Amino acid sequence: MRATQAACLRGAALPAPAAHLRSARPAGRSGLRIQNLFTGIVQGTATIRNVDRKTEFCSFDIELPAARADNVAIGASVAINGTCLTVVEQRGATLRFDVMAETLRRTNLGALDAGSAVNFERSARVGDEIGGHTVSGHVHTTARIVKVEDTENNRRLVFELSDPAWIKYILPKGFVSVDGCSLTVGEVTDSTFSVYLIPETLRVTVAGQKGQGDMVNIEVEAQTQAIVDTVERVLQRYLESGRLPQPADLAG
Repeated sequence: MRATQAACLRGAALPAPAAHLRSARPAGRSGLRIQNLFTGIVQGTATIRNVDRKTEFCSFDIELPAARADNVAIGASVAINGTCLTVVEQRGATLRFDVMAETLRRTNLGALDAGSAVNFERSARVGDEIGGHTVSGHVHTTARIVKVEDTENNRRLVFELSDPAWIKYILPKGFVSVDGCSLTVGEVTDSTFSVYLIPETLRVTVAGQKGQGDMVNIEVEAQTQAIVDTVERVLQRYLESGRLPQPADLAG
């Protein structure tokens, strides 16, 4: 989401650029900034061991599989249900994350309790395989599961967006992140979309534990969002000016 943990913008998982690159500032921009990156390939499920709720603030103690908690640094970023959070404390395989009110309001994290299972993915490193699609960990909206259809070898889930305005960025056969899991979109309507899940996805992620009525976090694919916004902007200029859009307009 746009207003989430500050560490998501620090690029902690990437090597620091050389001094001459750190000072580079393209014309008309505020400067270069490297964001943490996730792949949407969920690394497994973790368990919430404790929830410490305070006014407009919450801390989660989340236990990862032991092997996945190796070499975690304080300040590192981990995607929890697709939400980029910052590690503030570590006790063995249990990591503590502080979550601010805006994140709690805009994601499904605010409804989680001790014992809840969550998807997790540690931030990608330079050279890692991108098996899904690039995911920032900035959740755009939530969605409710409104239909579950099980067949012998897969499951079809239908989601209704909490904010239908985001549906324009979700296209058939495109990408979407659901609770941090990179999935291919099936059918799309004015406010809903579907995905098809294979047994491995159901086994590795929390999708296998969710049913009708459950809420999930949604992050739309950044490239799709940029293309849709650019086309809308160019068409609006055309309608206002009464002229045909030119190739140069697409860069503006």
